[in-house]
Amino acid sequence: MTGYIVFLLLLVEFMRKTPRFTFVFWLLALLTAPLWADNLEGWFRWAKTVSVLLPTALIVGFARLAYLYSQDNNALYRFFRRDWVLWALYGVLFLNIAEATLKDLVTANYFNFVAGVILLITMPFPKYKNGQRQYWLIGKDKPNDLLFYSTAAWNFLYTTWNMAFVYGENASYFASSFCILMAAELYPLIKKRPELYIIARVYTLACHILIRALGDPFVHVMDSSSWANNTVLWVWGAINMVLHIAYLWWYFKKGRKPDGSFEPPTDGREPPLIKDCQLPTTKPAAA
Repeated sequence: MTGYIVFLLLLVEFMRKTPRFTFVFWLLALLTAPLWADNLEGWFRWAKTVSVLLPTALIVGFARLAYLYSQDNNALYRFFRRDWVLWALYGVLFLNIAEATLKDLVTANYFNFVAGVILLITMPFPKYKNGQRQYWLIGKDKPNDLLFYSTAAWNFLYTTWNMAFVYGENASYFASSFCILMAAELYPLIKKRPELYIIARVYTLACHILIRALGDPFVHVMDSSSWANNTVLWVWGAINMVLHIAYLWWYFKKGRKPDGSFEPPTDGREPPLIKDCQLPTTKPAAA
């Protein structure tokens, strides 16, 4: 498990620093789709695989390139510099949390279901007009990271909620899922930049999903089915629910402004102003 976590940490660092190679890698990864049918069973596995790998390759990859080549004004890059990209990525994360939250409801993991709903409520939108802040963005500077300005507490709550979900949904995969969740949690802590959580989560999850779609060795090398325990799941879910409810109270109390407006709280590292995130406006060259 330790080796896999270290591998994933190095993977995130490499993929952050090499947006061109990373784009090509995930684009080629989609060509392996005909092989997935032998390893994916049920609607949840297919939905999870498609909803992770397609956006990683086609949205995150193209968007990072569009900002990397900010002086290139061709139509494709202009298209991927528009606001729809950030809203789409917000939607992908929302969908992935909602999929698992629905699964928690179906499997009667009710406490963790409540925690998942609160995560959805407290996930910042890409932009907030009152303060002119941008909470989701592709960085203008190399390596053009996908940045997400929330709080370290939200990152932690997402991690513990997701771990409890996997533990309840299929304990045999818990050990391997623990590795990808811990790698994503540790990476921004190591870098001392909480806003790197989502890009770390994107690449660790996409890597894991791809490996499982192609052959799924984890059930053999990291089988944790013997760890299943209904009492542990119940207590874990209850603790998650209490922590999430406390965070929900703090979130709205801290985010409410004196003028009655609201902006999500952060950890002191304020999201940049929207005007500071915009690239210089250039017009397409005349034909």
